[in-house]
Amino acid sequence: MTFTAEREQNWAGTYVYGASRILNPTSIAELQEIVAREPKIRALGTRHSFNEVADGPGVLVTTTGIPTDLVIADDRKSVTFGGGTRYGEVALALEEAGLALHNMGSLPHISVAGATATGTHGSGARNGSLATAVRALEFVGADGSLRTVRRGDPEFDGSVIHLGALGVVTRVTLDVEPSYRVRQDVYLGVPWSELAGGGIRALMELGYSTSAFTTYADDITQVWVKSRVPEGQADIEVPDEVFGAKHHPDRVAFVSEDDNTTPMDGSVGSWATRLPHFRLDRTPSNGDEIQAEYFVALDEGAEAVAAVRTLADRIQPHLLVTELRAIRADDYWLSETQGRDSLAIHFTFNKHPAEVAALLPQIEGVLAPFTPRPHWGKVSSLSPAEVESRYPRLAEFRALAEQHDPEHKFGGGFVDSRVLGRA
Repeated sequence: MTFTAEREQNWAGTYVYGASRILNPTSIAELQEIVAREPKIRALGTRHSFNEVADGPGVLVTTTGIPTDLVIADDRKSVTFGGGTRYGEVALALEEAGLALHNMGSLPHISVAGATATGTHGSGARNGSLATAVRALEFVGADGSLRTVRRGDPEFDGSVIHLGALGVVTRVTLDVEPSYRVRQDVYLGVPWSELAGGGIRALMELGYSTSAFTTYADDITQVWVKSRVPEGQADIEVPDEVFGAKHHPDRVAFVSEDDNTTPMDGSVGSWATRLPHFRLDRTPSNGDEIQAEYFVALDEGAEAVAAVRTLADRIQPHLLVTELRAIRADDYWLSETQGRDSLAIHFTFNKHPAEVAALLPQIEGVLAPFTPRPHWGKVSSLSPAEVESRYPRLAEFRALAEQHDPEHKFGGGFVDSRVLGRA
């Protein structure tokens, strides 16, 4: 086991952890001993959250040092592995075995347990979030014992997106399917007028996974369309124009040795190297940034984005880019997409902490008519009461947390105040 006593930061360098120590056990048995011993403990993944959701007043423990031990089920319909494993590593192992996941986040560098616990989502209007692939979770409970929650169990829908409040996840079982191939194409310049009516849903349904990027100028700057290529076909035809945007076949990734994005030149390749936006072997995204994200009903998405655009002159000086993605509804109690197909409005800001902090209430104000749900791992200024009003099954989750952690070992400032209603 290794540990550090100095204050460490998240991946982007925009949040400093307040915990006294960060422990890195190398086996499940060692993790069990730590959890049983420590009075206050929180699970820390690959540090891709931008707020204090993973932080706490005691010790942080990461499972990234525990062996992956990836096991494919005999029926080849699921895979089980260590929760601290990164998505990209799982994807490469599955692809080698001729299998695939249904969805991936933009970053393949994030841990599976951390991403699913916070509702991280990937993209695709017909695709559920990453958490919807979860078939089972193994937790270390407050007394150090192991328990497994499986799909179909009464508490499963309350346990998948759990924010670390139910224990430390050691093993994850995900649904898998036969491997498939994907091509990724780029379109430039969608006029805002194209989003009116049902345009936003139609835009998001262009491909198996679709992302639209904007800086709130005259149009949507780029649309990235990831299309599944049917089995037995070498390729598919794509239109030269969609929603007034021209196909840009010359947008070739890997234009330099340092390029960190996955291929966008219309070439066909593995799902593992096309569904993420960024390469596993490169530094992801911009890095030195602050992220915020709000989920609204997909069919109200055009109006919600139009409301944000009224703040364009205030947002633009601090914005790197906004990405729009759609996610299918699910029934998980703490899911940002619970009960409604959703549009995720994602802001990647420059590292301007004071300015971003001042902007958030303004953005949340214009989005208020659309009852936005903030991403659990991104910055937000919404009050605990406002967050609580968005989740009709939050009381049930609180009861579940109390059942499995009556001494509040897994609590922390964010989880206690924003989720569990503790003083």
